Amino acid sequence: MPARLFSDSEDEAQAHTMKRSKLNNGKPHTRKEETSAFQTKLFIDNQFVDAQDGATFETVNPATGDVICSVAEAREADVNLAVAAAKKAQDGWRRTTGPARRDLLLKLADLIEENLEELATLETLDNGKPLGVSKAVDLPLVVKCFRYYAGWADKVTGQTNPVEGDFFSYTKVEPKGICAAVIPWNFPLLMAAWKLAPGLATGNCMIVKPAEQTPLTALRLAELIKAAGFPAGVVAMLPGFGPSCGGVLAKHMEVDKIGFTGSTAVGHIIMKDAAESNLKSVTLELGGKSPLVICEDADMDEAVAAAQVGVFFNQGQVCTASSRIFVHESIHDEFVAKLVAATKQRTQGNPFEDVMMGPQVSQEQFDIVNGYIAKGKAQGARLACGGKKTKGKGYYIQPTIFTEVSDDMTIAKEEIFGPVMSILKYSDFRDAIKRANDSKYGLAAGIFTRDINKAFEYADDVEAGTVWVNTYNSFDTAQGFGGYKMSGLGRELGPKVLDAYTETKAVMVKLGHKKGH
Repeated sequence: MPARLFSDSEDEAQAHTMKRSKLNNGKPHTRKEETSAFQTKLFIDNQFVDAQDGATFETVNPATGDVICSVAEAREADVNLAVAAAKKAQDGWRRTTGPARRDLLLKLADLIEENLEELATLETLDNGKPLGVSKAVDLPLVVKCFRYYAGWADKVTGQTNPVEGDFFSYTKVEPKGICAAVIPWNFPLLMAAWKLAPGLATGNCMIVKPAEQTPLTALRLAELIKAAGFPAGVVAMLPGFGPSCGGVLAKHMEVDKIGFTGSTAVGHIIMKDAAESNLKSVTLELGGKSPLVICEDADMDEAVAAAQVGVFFNQGQVCTASSRIFVHESIHDEFVAKLVAATKQRTQGNPFEDVMMGPQVSQEQFDIVNGYIAKGKAQGARLACGGKKTKGKGYYIQPTIFTEVSDDMTIAKEEIFGPVMSILKYSDFRDAIKRANDSKYGLAAGIFTRDINKAFEYADDVEAGTVWVNTYNSFDTAQGFGGYKMSGLGRELGPKVLDAYTETKAVMVKLGHKKGH
């Protein structure tokens, strides 16, 4: 069944938090000296090395604001080393058989599964999401992703073509070559898997730049990649910053493809850099302002639960967050009352304890979200609940609901990437669809209704790459994912993503005899 991100998983995720982890007995690390368990060096040519210039940066525990450790910072010289190692490895790697790549990916999936608790703990420490979510959602999906694309490694084939004349025509599917992947901080390990798995399955060398806010699980994954037996140079992990590492990859003349997940603003920069360098292939999974329409005939309890998951899961740091919720006027007041009551019951605190929500990932993101909350108040939206910092250390923001929101308000137009929900009232269904489409984004959309005709009408007419009916944030590795409009280019997941990592070569052979004789 699809892995639901994340409504069916919340109870299971909370249950996982009751189990203690291997690192520090499940408690968050707060002292710099507690770093011996962490890999902190760059991974280049199957070796863990310091940055060429010795640069480092600090990664911070968002639950406390304390420094976890210092990590090597990749810059241009380090990128060049990684590209050189990939170039050396590529010819041999692209010629490995599909079954050989399959077996390596399956071995890696097994190693991740064996180390699931450690990786989940590390993800929670660096990102701030509840440990139960890391265990029940993120890590199982990582394992499934690598296994899914292991299954594709020996099934990507060309075809013969029925051409005219005395010729034999066929196509070959070949790897792009050296592919870069720039990873976000909201699902650090999962987003790395989304790019690594199909890229490696199709015979590419991969250079990964994890987000500077969350580098630790990527470096631990590099240790497992080496342990699985991947050849030297096939994978590199380069923690660093956008302009000095990600930008270098985007401009590099020997990088054949770059995939990016993150903000639309940075997506523009990567497109520009790719165009002005070697016209490398680009795939982008960018921002969203996803609409969720609650019809008058919706199952109220299910709709309330989905609305919470749609915005408050992962502290609202989800690109598909249903931050615009259109509610039919006939049920608006009842829906809001139930939603506010349920939201006030959401627990928030130390992500290593039994909670539903942790902190925002960083001080910067904390400030951005608070800025949007202030704009919502200033522009006349009514604060129904939340809107404040949870007491104590760390970057905690209460789950926040605004009502009496109009389409022209900033909180209804711009991606917030935090636990802030806007509720908008509607009376006419066609008007709701029109308003849902009145956005520069088109990543996802949802609807709750018992009318199947209305559900199909919405699915046909809403401008979004993914549409959920009577569910929200339900994902499966077999189903492609990506956006319309300024939400991105290309697709992740499913068979479709394999096209992004391959080239098709056409071969025409003149025959020495007449066809048909």
